[in-house]
Amino acid sequence: MTYQRFEDLPVWQKAAALYEMAEDLLENHGFQATRGFRDQLDRAALSVSNNIAEGFERGTTNELLQFLYIARGSAGEVRSMLKLKLRRAHTGRWPQHLQSQVSDLISLAESCSRQLRGWAASLQDCEVKGQRHLNPKTRAENERKQHAEAMQRQLLRRLPADNPLRKDAEARGLI
Repeated sequence: MTYQRFEDLPVWQKAAALYEMAEDLLENHGFQATRGFRDQLDRAALSVSNNIAEGFERGTTNELLQFLYIARGSAGEVRSMLKLKLRRAHTGRWPQHLQSQVSDLISLAESCSRQLRGWAASLQDCEVKGQRHLNPKTRAENERKQHAEAMQRQLLRRLPADNPLRKDAEARGLI
């Protein structure tokens, strides 16, 4: 499937949800953190969706890859910051509902990271250099390849949930 707008990308939608969840956490009065920590968490969470959008709009595969890796790094930064906070939470300073909220946010950041890794891996050996470089021949070949990949994803989704091929595809963010 070819996406025309970054807003339609499943990974951008997850990244937007990541930012919304981070905002919810930061607005929770029970969440104790320094102003610097709060600002950095806010910026890192926002950076994931923004870098996906910027890379998507750039028009070349190399630039898209660069921004996907930056977005993935920001998702890692969110995870790191929250895992550090969880380490302190185990000392009994946080109510259980906050620990659960932080754990959910970490899981969502991990999901974004897996999807970004899968997308970047699929672009690594891509022969198409991006929209700026497409001509009728490369456009047709790219469409054929995307159709084949979509068919493969459909077949993988039809496999039972416990099938190793499906599990591997899910872990790599391919389905």
